[in-house]
Amino acid sequence: MIAEIVSVGTELLMGQVANTDAQYIASYLAPLGYQAFHQVTVGDNPERLTEAVHTALSRADIVLFTGGLGPTDDDLTKETVAKALGLELELNPREEAHLREHAARYGFTLTPNNFKQACFPKDCIILANPNGSAPGCIMESGGKAAILMPGPPRELYPMFRNEVIPYLERRGGFKLHSRELHIFGLGESELTYRIRDIISAQTNPTIAPYVKPCEVTLRITAKCADEAEGERLVQPMIDAITDRVGAVVYSTHGESLPDVCVRLLLEQGKTLAVAESCTGGLVASSIVDVPGCSACFTEGAVTYSNDAKMRRLGVSEKTLSSFGAVSAECAAEMAQGLLLQAKSDYALATTGIAGPDGGTAQKPVGLVYIALACASGTEVHELRLSGGRERIRTRATLHALDLLRRALSGLPTTEKAAKPAGSSGATNA
Repeated sequence: MIAEIVSVGTELLMGQVANTDAQYIASYLAPLGYQAFHQVTVGDNPERLTEAVHTALSRADIVLFTGGLGPTDDDLTKETVAKALGLELELNPREEAHLREHAARYGFTLTPNNFKQACFPKDCIILANPNGSAPGCIMESGGKAAILMPGPPRELYPMFRNEVIPYLERRGGFKLHSRELHIFGLGESELTYRIRDIISAQTNPTIAPYVKPCEVTLRITAKCADEAEGERLVQPMIDAITDRVGAVVYSTHGESLPDVCVRLLLEQGKTLAVAESCTGGLVASSIVDVPGCSACFTEGAVTYSNDAKMRRLGVSEKTLSSFGAVSAECAAEMAQGLLLQAKSDYALATTGIAGPDGGTAQKPVGLVYIALACASGTEVHELRLSGGRERIRTRATLHALDLLRRALSGLPTTEKAAKPAGSSGATNA
């Protein structure tokens, strides 16, 4: 079965907005059994949009449209597609009521043009949009299907997952069952090289790698009759991959690194405090993003200046004058000091040079020290990170969380640990 994606919006053609919607949808089509030969981007112009609609419907069984479902005059997708399929739009009472409820909830006044968002062909499938005011819909005619979705990713992604994928599965005659392996500490090229034989032998399930900032995701997807069969198919491949690459796989169920850390802390009844310099609160923020963290996260301190490190954490003036704020010794004292003050089970500390300025030949931009302190001792890791300021801070945050994850899981560390004077428990990877 052939599918085509039509992205609607002049802002896409102008380069003002990146077309992440098409990329997102396209990544699902092949695993769902659909072939895609064309992707089209068209502006908010009625003549050109009409041409794009007719062309797409002439060469594809299913056409997925994104954008153009809003209330303004240049939101033309629904009207244009309906006309191409010979369908009439009419006000849907249920969707009108939802629109009025949405307006009341968020305190905006409805104008006559808003109600076009509640107009649909009589027998179409309406796709709920709990994250916005524009529902999507599926129009069917003459064996063809047009799937219309809003453009904003925060509205489209949930709608596609929750409403469109089940429709595509039903139309394709099978279900998909996916698991995501999240990996930190191994780049995509090395990862795929290590499992190249597994990738080469794939049939069902399939492996799809995705690169996130500083991480790699492997989506394992099986075509199946039901969830139970899907799980039976994907689990042996997951086992084979984790056996091959080891502890760099931090989740086999799609959890984020902060999710895993909070879950492990809660399962073990342990608490965490965080002292940050170069990451400036990113470590604490990532933990606080996880629901339920209040039961395990005690406090966070952003001690950017030397004075704050001494006053708040008890870092000694001698350490700062002898080794500097960016040193294994300073990181260790930051973690140890907070561990004592917060009375937590674990304390993480970060200090480094995020750039773009401040580096020297001895201490270049990207030099970061991460310390983890607990009752059994303190471990300090030296990192040499590349990239701009944001990337260095993000990578340092992930390294800190991964160090915590490994400690909680009883796993060896992967980075070379630097042992500061007077510390204990430091290990070498």
